[in-house]
Amino acid sequence: MKEKLFVFDTTLRDGEQSPGASMTRDEKVRIAKVLERMRVDVIEAGFPAASNGDFEAVQAVARTVSESTIAALARTGFPDIDRAAEAIKPARRGRYRPEWPGRARRRRRSSPAWQPPPPLRNRRSRRLENRPR
Repeated sequence: MKEKLFVFDTTLRDGEQSPGASMTRDEKVRIAKVLERMRVDVIEAGFPAASNGDFEAVQAVARTVSESTIAALARTGFPDIDRAAEAIKPARRGRYRPEWPGRARRRRRSSPAWQPPPPLRNRRSRRLENRPR
């Protein structure tokens, strides 16, 4: 059985999450064309329910890109899903990715496996202070 690695790129959506970073519709389309030339399987173009500008940018990317699948982020409510579906309608292959409510909170509460233990020197220093002389 031949295995395939799928590349799901979120540059167009997550790239705007950085402070001071924002992209125009034309910049998103230009980046999407580059990602398509790089043969990225799925390009997450944005969050159409966030604003009319984001909706238009996702729609423009969906019209322009023909080889990659275009994804749109949507919350699980029907208005968001309808907005995402409308934005990716011009795409040859489109899909939406639901964002489940409370998902980020669960991630923050769980303790990551890589978290280092408290420094040992603090424990030793307390032991040394309490040791009889």
